[in-house]
Amino acid sequence: MKILLIGEYSRLHNSLKEGLIKFGHEVTIVGSGDGFKDYPVDIKINSKISKYSSLRFISKVLIRTLRINIIKLENYYNFNSILPQLKNYDVVQLINESVLKSYSNLEIRFLKKLTKQNHKLFLLSCGTDYLSVKYANDKKLKYSNLTPYHENDLKKEYKFVMQRLSPSHYKLHSFIFNITNGVIASDIDYHMPLLNHPKYLNIIPNAINTDNITYSPLLIKDTIHIFHGINSSNTIKKGGDIFEKALKIIANKYQDKVSIKTTYDIPYNEYIKIYNDAHILMDQVYSYDQGYNALEAMAKGKVVFTGAEQEWLDYYSLKEDTIAINALPNVDYLVEKLEWLILNPEKIIEISKNARAFIEKEHHYKNIAEQYLKTWKDA
Repeated sequence: MKILLIGEYSRLHNSLKEGLIKFGHEVTIVGSGDGFKDYPVDIKINSKISKYSSLRFISKVLIRTLRINIIKLENYYNFNSILPQLKNYDVVQLINESVLKSYSNLEIRFLKKLTKQNHKLFLLSCGTDYLSVKYANDKKLKYSNLTPYHENDLKKEYKFVMQRLSPSHYKLHSFIFNITNGVIASDIDYHMPLLNHPKYLNIIPNAINTDNITYSPLLIKDTIHIFHGINSSNTIKKGGDIFEKALKIIANKYQDKVSIKTTYDIPYNEYIKIYNDAHILMDQVYSYDQGYNALEAMAKGKVVFTGAEQEWLDYYSLKEDTIAINALPNVDYLVEKLEWLILNPEKIIEISKNARAFIEKEHHYKNIAEQYLKTWKDA
């Protein structure tokens, strides 16, 4: 098959591509590389306006004065200009509802042209989209990445997220759900809002290329190494501030037993190298399941503080604290869990081995590619 994957924000599409290629399929990824993360793509869409400070300044002035976002217009122009290359694909998959990062009416215009010159269209639910944001905003979960928004005055920080509930985005959402052959969720967080929807196909877990990720058995001598990588643009949404408070307490209480490393806004390739020496990795608080960074760290054998809620445990028939540590939005709880690991280092070794085995069983990129192929074929 000839497969087109549009968008890349976590390496999800790259690992899926690597699995699909193993079965002899032709795969093309189109995207920006997601800023400083710089993920690999086959056809790169770059914003020239974003590169230059003078153009960024003009863009901000136009937004304030005329409410015109020329970066959004540029994004549409860039995608529209490559449309002749995006023809005759058996499957087109969008990584979210707003792959162009443009105005909703322009996204609809682009998708109308795209679908006319290709066959099946699928949508991934693996980030902020209308249904997941509405589900969280309606407080149907005990906590979510909207919890900081509900508990604090964070309208500026959540402006982008809450735009998913705007009438213009709802129009785009409805259009895509009308034309798509089906919607696939990448984990429990996106599965729950889609349950019983007629277009929902099922969860297909994130693909992890375990052939490229080396598992190194953890060795603990005198010091336990803890890593916390911060992305400044979404640290509040991921509970980074809660992790920082917990780590400060641990650093003061166990300064002779732990070494804590924190990084800010580093490219993906550098990020994964830096945490190689870590035993414990702090990923995110406000989730029920693991995102891509957590899964890759688990594949390396790290003990990850991330989403590992009861719904996830039930789905995979697991026991608490055996594969990953469920990170709750509670500083005292996080300190307690960290202390448990620090004082029982044999548990770190045990969870490390279990984490790698879990990734190989449930997230192996070839198995996941086969699940996608079957789902695309049957839809």
